[in-house]
Amino acid sequence: MVEPLLPPARVRPKGGRREKHPRRRFLDAIFYVALTGCAWRQLAKDFAPWPTVYWYFTWWHDDGAAEPIHDAPRSKVREADGREAEPSAGLIDSQSVRTADTVPAATRGFDTGKRGKGRKRFIVTDTLGLLLAVHIVAASVQDRDGAKRPLLWTRLDPPEVRKVWADQGFVGRLVDWATQILGRELEIVRKNPDRRGFHVQPKGWAVERTFSWLAAHRRLARGYETSLAHSKAMIRWAMIGIMVRRLTRGCPPARPGPRPLIQMRSHAGTVQA
Repeated sequence: MVEPLLPPARVRPKGGRREKHPRRRFLDAIFYVALTGCAWRQLAKDFAPWPTVYWYFTWWHDDGAAEPIHDAPRSKVREADGREAEPSAGLIDSQSVRTADTVPAATRGFDTGKRGKGRKRFIVTDTLGLLLAVHIVAASVQDRDGAKRPLLWTRLDPPEVRKVWADQGFVGRLVDWATQILGRELEIVRKNPDRRGFHVQPKGWAVERTFSWLAAHRRLARGYETSLAHSKAMIRWAMIGIMVRRLTRGCPPARPGPRPLIQMRSHAGTVQA
């Protein structure tokens, strides 16, 4: 399912040698980095050399191949769950994460609410928690300001999303902006004032669960990518791995063929096993 969506191999005008390593090994290496959180230089020797893996990671991002590779499994997962291939409603939320010391200071800020310095991730998911759009800004950006870009991308791709739910952090002018500019309904899910303590919010639990899926990948536990674009690409690759495992979980495992008879000699004679 993924291989046809990858860009063709680059060949020089006068020709050149073929790709030395199969592309499945590059995909496995990217999933390995996202899941374990290791540096590119610390890739296991079982994979291709780390400069080659990183080159393919940046090439596929610059070529725009990561987005169609991400959208194809999402449609399959929705259809397997009995839903339409394209969603009609979504959920938006933000998450502040601390960044490493190698991250440029221009791309990080201080979140006064969480009292931490880093970046803020905005994601839009469908009602199943599958990623639709992602946007990363400095943590100092308010939710109602940083949410405009992911909502705009949801307006363009997929265009079938007509309604988006959000928590009280997005209340204000953003609701009117979504209605007047995007022609979409942004509904604020408010807390019940009579309840005390922690309670699961309706609709919002799906996007919170997506954040927990992403947090299981150590590469995403903190902001390690120096580039915002590469940080978004790593989130997409993590979601690709989640959806692919979810699809293969429902498929029967490949059954090996009949085992050949093995002749074993003993003192009593020849025995077939």
